[in-house]
Amino acid sequence: MTTRRAGVRAAVGDWAIAVGVAAALLVTGLSGQHGTTNPGLLGPVLLAAGGLALAARRRAAVPVLAATGLCAVGHQAAGLDVPAVAYLFAVYAAVRAGHRIVTAAVSVAVLAALPLAALVSGPLDTGAAFARARGALEIAWLVAAGAAGEALRQAERRADEAERTREETARRRADEERLHIARELHDSLTHQISIIKVQAEVAVHLARRRGEQVPEALLAIQAAGREANRELRATLEALRDDDTAPPRGLDDVPELVERARATGLDTTLTIEGERPDVPAAVDRSVYRIVQEALTNIARHASAGTASVRIDCRPDGLAIRVDDDGTAAPGTLPVTGLGLLGMRERVTALGGRLRAEPRGEGGFSVRAELPVRPVERTS
Repeated sequence: MTTRRAGVRAAVGDWAIAVGVAAALLVTGLSGQHGTTNPGLLGPVLLAAGGLALAARRRAAVPVLAATGLCAVGHQAAGLDVPAVAYLFAVYAAVRAGHRIVTAAVSVAVLAALPLAALVSGPLDTGAAFARARGALEIAWLVAAGAAGEALRQAERRADEAERTREETARRRADEERLHIARELHDSLTHQISIIKVQAEVAVHLARRRGEQVPEALLAIQAAGREANRELRATLEALRDDDTAPPRGLDDVPELVERARATGLDTTLTIEGERPDVPAAVDRSVYRIVQEALTNIARHASAGTASVRIDCRPDGLAIRVDDDGTAAPGTLPVTGLGLLGMRERVTALGGRLRAEPRGEGGFSVRAELPVRPVERTS
């Protein structure tokens, strides 16, 4: 709506300028002080046409330039010694639109044609014809009009460039601020939380080794330390997950499986089929889905084993992560932020996600990600 209003205002302004220039030319040309012969009807028509043509100078700068130049030459031939004001406006508009070479060529032609038109208009010698043509259009006026148009064109170009780079600059500043927050969190919290978690685990281990009953408060501190450490690391990872960070994808899934094994979860990985060329978004999604599934197993499933299977097909990838945890058939899964994030990621790529308890016990996450063939150019 704002753009439409601005366009209407610009059109009204263009017509106002065109009508004003046409009126000024008519008043000047018909005042009797600038004419040497009777111009008849053709002279006033050319004056009015040259001025009114300026209404289209934004949409058709070069045609308006040619039309006003012809009108200037025409009313000189008709005997009206009137400055070519409309042509100067057209020169300004054409240079502003970037047509510098065309404007220079047309202006040279108009400057050459004006003395000839003055000779045609009546009994004038060559010197008088050139003087009359110079009065109608001087080179200094042309240079000034062209310089004004070029100055405004450069200013608009710089404004457009600033507008294009504004979003990129804002994104870069946001990335810098995000990384700064991540560093601050890492420096101020990670070390202290790790110390609390380790000390609580050591105290629990020593109490159990001596056969003493572990206080509930100590167990709560141990669990809270583990949870806080995990959440903080996830937050730091999210904050650092920007375009400058190395992307994670299908090639990094074995590392996830090894990490799961290091925690005591017996995890297997199977990758079947020939891996297709996949977009970066799909490649990252495979990693994130497996990562979130294994994280949920470690947090909630109380599972002893887990399996990760990735089937590579020509038209897509199928990911399946199963565990033998405590999830019972027929129960509804608890929809946390991790599962919601997986579903949103898969849906955005046009795929499907199922996360539900298995019939034989445990939980299963299945995702299908479509892959369009990547065209190669020779």
